[in-house]
Amino acid sequence: MTTEMEWWQRGPVEGYLPIFQPAVHAILQARDELHRALQDFPDALLWQPLHGMASTGFHLQHITGVLNRLLTYANAKALTEEQLDYLRAEGKPVPGLTTRRLLENLDQEVEHTLASIRNMKEDAPLVPRAIGRKKIPTTQFGLVFHAAEHMMRHTGQVLVTSKVLLAGNY
Repeated sequence: MTTEMEWWQRGPVEGYLPIFQPAVHAILQARDELHRALQDFPDALLWQPLHGMASTGFHLQHITGVLNRLLTYANAKALTEEQLDYLRAEGKPVPGLTTRRLLENLDQEVEHTLASIRNMKEDAPLVPRAIGRKKIPTTQFGLVFHAAEHMMRHTGQVLVTSKVLLAGNY
């Protein structure tokens, strides 16, 4: 167990409005926890499902994709065909794709997400946004909040899945 303080305990992250601090803290915490948990994770277990549940590889792809998609909606844009292709491919083993590469992809998307949040204004809870073709109503802030909590939810799944797989209990 690390003695380093969690992101929320370190105070405000410079460059972000107070309203976004909890989401920024959660995203940074999840990223760090994923790196710690998967530091020595063998690529051979990346696509191994755990008792019928999703693989570690799926969760890493999904977190990356969700951040990308939700921030696209938060910025009032529609998903591209490339984003939809990525969504359809989530969880499908890719020959030669390593844990390290998936973490690098995730890091790039975290940086993109944080840059996008940095540019948002305090009125984000009031800025209407829509999700997908059905135009499900939400707000810019709602999308940022969901991106952070969804990332943390899947991070928890990775932490458990990877630990059980490393113990050989699959």
